[in-house]
Amino acid sequence: MGDGGTERGACCAPARGSEGAAVPGGGGAVPEPLDAVAAPESAAYEPRGGWRKLPGGAFLMGYDDGPYPADGEGPAREVTVDGFAVAATAVTNEEFAAFADATSYVTDAERFGWSFVFAGFLPKNFPATASPPQTPWWRQVHQADWRHPEGPGSGLRGRWDHPVVHVSHTDALAFCDWAGGRLPTEAEWEYAARGGLEGEPYPWGAEREPEGAYRMNIWRGSFPDRNTAADGHRGTCPVDAFEPNGHGLYNTTGNVWEWCADWFHTRHHRKASRDNPRGPRVGQTRVLKGGSHMCHESYCLRYRTSARMGNTPDSSSGNTGFRAIRSL
Repeated sequence: MGDGGTERGACCAPARGSEGAAVPGGGGAVPEPLDAVAAPESAAYEPRGGWRKLPGGAFLMGYDDGPYPADGEGPAREVTVDGFAVAATAVTNEEFAAFADATSYVTDAERFGWSFVFAGFLPKNFPATASPPQTPWWRQVHQADWRHPEGPGSGLRGRWDHPVVHVSHTDALAFCDWAGGRLPTEAEWEYAARGGLEGEPYPWGAEREPEGAYRMNIWRGSFPDRNTAADGHRGTCPVDAFEPNGHGLYNTTGNVWEWCADWFHTRHHRKASRDNPRGPRVGQTRVLKGGSHMCHESYCLRYRTSARMGNTPDSSSGNTGFRAIRSL
C-alpha cells in the first residue's frame, strides 16, 4: 500500500475505502461529509480520568529496529513538543453519548449504514456477510455503530465506561471540536504514551508482563480462534483499567487504537522538522497509535508506544477509538 498505509496494518483496523466499502458487495454511495460541529459555549468536557498537564520537551521518538520496517517507526530521533493537557483516558461511550445527544451528530458508521465487527463477537447463526480480503475475522455488519457495537440487538449496557468504538477520524474531530480540544499529533501522542520513559517499548518498561503481571488489554491465546481473556477482558475494557503510566494516563497501549491528527507517511519524518513535528500536509490515511484488544504477537506486535499504522479517515471498526488533548 506504499506510503499511505501498510498492507499488514489492514488486519489491525480494516479500511472502509474511498468508495465507501472495502469488501465485496459493501457500502454503495459515499454520503456527503458533514460540516464540523461548532462547540457550544456550554460544552464542558471533563474526561473520566481528568486532564493531565504535560510540560513538553525533548524525547526520543520512534524505534530503530521495529518488527515491521515498512511501517516507518524508525529511525529513533529526538524531537521536541510544546506542553499540552491530555485526557487521562480515551473517550468513553458515556462521554460520546453526551456529545451526540447535545449536537444530534451522526457518525460515519451510521451514515454509511455499516461498520466492521470482529467475527468472534457475532452469534454463530449470524447471517453471512462480506469480509475484507485476507482478513476473514473482520465482518461487514449492517447497523453496527457506536451505540450497537456488534450490530442489531447489541448495546452499551455494562460498557458506558468503555472506550467508544466504531468512530472514524472525522467523528473524532467533531467530538474534539465540541469538547474544546483537538486530536494529538503523533509526536504528542507518543510523548504522552511513553510516560516519561526513554527508548522502552511499553509505557511501563521493557517487559510486556513484568513479573507475570498483565499491564494492558490485548489478545490472549491463539488468534483469531481462541481468546482466553486471561487479562480479564475478552473485548474492550473500562478506559481506566490497568495501572496508568508515569504521566497518569491509562491504556495508551492495547484496548483500542487511537486516532491522531497527522496524515500517515512512512518517510516524511526523516526530513521533517524535529520541533513539534507533524505529518505531511496531505495524504490518504491518518495515523493510529497504541494497538488494541485484538493485537496478538502471532500477527501484530503494534501494541508498543512507537508502533503506528494508517487508515482512511472514514473507516470505523470495533477496536478503534481516540482521546482528546488541549493546547496550553
